Amino acid sequence: MIPQVSKYSYIFPNPRLSSPEGLIAWGGDLNPNRILSAYMKGIFPWYNENDPILWWSPDPRLILYPKDIKISKSLKRSMKKFEVRIDTNFETVMQKCREVRVEKEEGTWILEEVIDAYVQIHKQGLAKSFEVYHDNELVGGLYGIDLGKIFCGESMFQTKSDASKTALVYLAQYALENGYELIDCQVPSEHLKSMGAIEMERDEFLDILEESLRIS
Repeated sequence: MIPQVSKYSYIFPNPRLSSPEGLIAWGGDLNPNRILSAYMKGIFPWYNENDPILWWSPDPRLILYPKDIKISKSLKRSMKKFEVRIDTNFETVMQKCREVRVEKEEGTWILEEVIDAYVQIHKQGLAKSFEVYHDNELVGGLYGIDLGKIFCGESMFQTKSDASKTALVYLAQYALENGYELIDCQVPSEHLKSMGAIEMERDEFLDILEESLRIS
């Protein structure tokens, strides 16, 4: 039976004891402190509209070591047409991630309540966005939670070819320059694997996460 999160505390079940699917708990709320507490345990919220809040820590975990980012020759050429900015338009990046998925009828967990919560975390300096512009128009980007040594990527979008890949490349470069250990990509994705992401056992990921928080 999946336990319910208490609304009166930010304590989560041990993700190491969860099934490979990774559903840890349900319920609670999107208080920024609860969300940050979850990420520090390797857990993230992911649910659909009209569902209770679901908290996940899947096994395996998809991660990207910044040094292993793959940049094809065609992507290198394509990147030259873009300008990348950091943390200048966080909320709009989230809105665009939502809009693109809705337009494609893919469904989305990026609900207005989720946007409100992550914007609050961004204002605390603990969430970042990487924004890609073409002719001063926002055409791609990504956002996620910044744990100091680990960046937890949440979602990305593009309305122009190679814009989301460009955002990921700049995130990897930023991570390298600032001493990040890895980028958490959460769940396996062939698109991200083509960019250098690999699957890692959940226990190994949690070991790295715990050590990074201990020394940061």
